[in-house]
Amino acid sequence: MKAARINRLFGKSGHCFDVAIDHGMFNERTFLGGIENMHQAINTVAAAAPDAIQLPPGTAPILQSIAGKDRPALVLRTDIANVYGNPLPRTLFSEVIADPVEQGVALDAACVVVNLLMLPNQPEVHQTCVRNINQLKRACDVAGMPLMVEPLVMQDNAKAGGGYMVDGDLDKILPLVRQAVELGADIIKADPCDDVSEYHRVIEIAQSVPVLVRGGGKVSDEEILTRTAALMQQGAKGIVYGRNVIHHANPAGMTQALMAVVHDNASVADAMAMIG
Repeated sequence: MKAARINRLFGKSGHCFDVAIDHGMFNERTFLGGIENMHQAINTVAAAAPDAIQLPPGTAPILQSIAGKDRPALVLRTDIANVYGNPLPRTLFSEVIADPVEQGVALDAACVVVNLLMLPNQPEVHQTCVRNINQLKRACDVAGMPLMVEPLVMQDNAKAGGGYMVDGDLDKILPLVRQAVELGADIIKADPCDDVSEYHRVIEIAQSVPVLVRGGGKVSDEEILTRTAALMQQGAKGIVYGRNVIHHANPAGMTQALMAVVHDNASVADAMAMIG
């Protein structure tokens, strides 16, 4: 049942920190920094005990082979897209893996995640993502698998060399988050907006579906911790950060610091002290 799996993600505080280590799925050389050795990356982050780790099917078994019952829950990435390069390829796609929910069950995932991409002047990619979600929704319901949808509003990749170019325009984020909810998301993984003090509007538009906030690009420790604290105060149920953890000189310390902010309402100063 979905509730049991959701409880594995959110824990007693009702909040969740999911560390995304699924960047290798997207065939971009620049995304591999810090994760060239996935055994090392996964084991380092898992030892710091976040609530979940987000992985593709090929490397998810590394996490699930860790002995004991206290390892982080698995969030299974179910789609591949080629939308991060500069220049963009001639033909864009967003493709779901074969039998995604069946693979999720076989890997003992607590959740599966799929994109809802909105790129400038690329309506076909958005249409494909809607089809992907529709494909997953009913299968997730039948299997009792929570469906996390990632409404991702992107800027033109040419502006800064490609990659995760987050568009923090709230007027674009709000309708895409609402569309993800209306399509049947059990959990939303959404962009931050430019003005974090307005993020309660994203929480409201999600209609009580828990919202986890993406980390975006790598920033300073103080900036990411301050932003996280503000987002939690705005009503977010947690975070999904990748590069701000895996590209950090001390990924375990950063994980512990973010866990303290997400679950214990730790101050930024106290969290900074945990990084060392």
